[in-house]
Amino acid sequence: MHLKGIHHVSAITANAKRNYDFYTEVLGMRLVKKTVNQDAPSMYHLFYADEKGAPGTDLTFFEIDRAGHTYPGNQSISTTSLRVKDDKALEFWQKRFEEYEVDQDPIQSRMGRYTLSFRDHEDQRLMLVSDEKNEGVEPGVPWNKSSVPQDVGIQGLGPVYLTVQDLSATEKVLTEVLSFNEIGSYDSYKVFSTGEGGTGAEVHVEEQPEANREKPGRGSVHHVAFRVEDEEELKKWHSKIQEAGFPNSGLVDRYYFKSLYFREANHILFELATDGPGFATDEDPEQLGETLALPPFLEDRRSEIEAELKPLNTKK
Repeated sequence: MHLKGIHHVSAITANAKRNYDFYTEVLGMRLVKKTVNQDAPSMYHLFYADEKGAPGTDLTFFEIDRAGHTYPGNQSISTTSLRVKDDKALEFWQKRFEEYEVDQDPIQSRMGRYTLSFRDHEDQRLMLVSDEKNEGVEPGVPWNKSSVPQDVGIQGLGPVYLTVQDLSATEKVLTEVLSFNEIGSYDSYKVFSTGEGGTGAEVHVEEQPEANREKPGRGSVHHVAFRVEDEEELKKWHSKIQEAGFPNSGLVDRYYFKSLYFREANHILFELATDGPGFATDEDPEQLGETLALPPFLEDRRSEIEAELKPLNTKK
């Protein structure tokens, strides 16, 4: 069994409205699902992705009102990267970030790819990565109704960056349990890849044994999910994770996909998620994200839930 790559990354925001404005207006991503945290339905769960909400393109946010500041450290998902078509696209984004006064760093090379690191308004640590030399997992398709030209738009998730206290412990989980392969290293990072490889299937891990443990808040990442073909295969992964001795959630039905959660050896939360059934399960593909979507088990509470949520700049 091999995982197919990154499925989604879920992070924390303290203000869903400002989050929506940044990720749709500045980054030009499509809000493909406006729903709630299924475990705490008084808070938004927003999904930004490519034009279809394809697996491997979803950056999601839980709104936690009054979430405190993040104090970066180890035992964390320290950076989320987003794929763009080529090196030239990074030059477009440099100028756009200057225009919108987005905090950014100079373009630099990592593992033979050019990258552009930046932060959102809550200091969420993000990076654009060029797909110019990508030969692995296919990218998504940027939304053709975005304010960002489609040929330079964001086309999915790139490598996920972990900062850990003990690299060998995380390496063992990635390679022996999840069947990643170590493919190289640079600076202080070791790089692991799964499935077809490439920018959509990598985890970059750095070891910082002397750092404090990260104190999460607004602008921190809650978990990373890896792609599994279907529920049948997810059950096999469940057995493997059980046999490896990791406490886990068991299979969880998230309506848009089936999931399994566990914490790896450095306490970072991993999720395995199926590619389907997808976000068009309860909405027309042309109207994704325009109304509040609720899974069937929450539908009878719609009035109560809507009353608790502040409207975004979309149709209710």
